[in-house]
Amino acid sequence: MIPWLADDDYVFPDINNALLEPNGLLAAGGDLSTGRLINAYRQGIFPWFSEDDPILWWSPAPRCVLIPERLHVSRSLAKCIRKNPFNITFDQAFSQVINNCSELRKNQEGTWITDEMQAAYCQLSAIGVAHSVEVWQQDELVGGLYGLCIGNIFFGESMFSFRANASKVAFCYLATQLKVWGFSLIDCQLHSDHLQSMGAEEISRLKFQTFLQHNPSPGTTADNKKWSFSISSDDIC
Repeated sequence: MIPWLADDDYVFPDINNALLEPNGLLAAGGDLSTGRLINAYRQGIFPWFSEDDPILWWSPAPRCVLIPERLHVSRSLAKCIRKNPFNITFDQAFSQVINNCSELRKNQEGTWITDEMQAAYCQLSAIGVAHSVEVWQQDELVGGLYGLCIGNIFFGESMFSFRANASKVAFCYLATQLKVWGFSLIDCQLHSDHLQSMGAEEISRLKFQTFLQHNPSPGTTADNKKWSFSISSDDIC
């Protein structure tokens, strides 16, 4: 029986109660208020649901993560980054990034980034909790990603690419900048070959909980403001 969350109660079940199949379903119901979302991510929980479903909350195990120092850049990707065909920015077009992620998935497999989700994450962006990486070619947004920063963990949500390697370049810039800032982890949620090729790995729930337990409270220098890059392509490859 999946627990149903009340609208006025931000308390989640212990993530050890999440079902192994399918993909760590933990609870249903509640809302996408800013407080609930921050509390969820702090505990390794995230929402994922389709347009006609109730809000569903997940905490999968094993967990796909990337330790920033272990970023792997292939020869072909390094060559692309050195050619420098893109301009990479932080937090310049969050609403466009999340909308493009939504449209891409709508065309591929049906989106879980509903209008309600977009509004909620744009609010997190407005208060400096959610961040986006944008990849520009001239003045056109051709790739990017977004996620949440809580303490020294970046909880990645989604990425899109309209040009070859655009989302991979965004991820490389993000991981390298987070390494400079001393972040311990990028949470990638679920395994994909795309992420594994860049150094992501699956870890146990226990190991993931250890990262969460050692995650400092919000208030670090990277929190609650728009981000900007201090690295260049030379720092990546």
